[in-house]
Amino acid sequence: MFGLGGGSTPQVSSQQKLQAAEAELDMVTGMFNQLVNQCHRKCINKAYNESDVTKQEAICLDRCVSKYFETNLQVGENMQKLGQSGAFMGRQ
Repeated sequence: MFGLGGGSTPQVSSQQKLQAAEAELDMVTGMFNQLVNQCHRKCINKAYNESDVTKQEAICLDRCVSKYFETNLQVGENMQKLGQSGAFMGRQ
């Protein structure tokens, strides 16, 4: 009762869930677009001499995508650790 103990958790409204889902979709879309732009710029020959992706370009793209996701995962884990320790944003 009145938020003092009782074990009840605040209910999340449908509108809040929808807003959270939209924010997450925007974040994932932004990450995907960055990935495509960075790896395309790095790996694809701008002359477009071949109609298909070359073996060298495919290997570069594979490595680029792998590194991008691995780095993103590591940054996320480090941010989570900082947030849990209270060191993030100058809190301690």
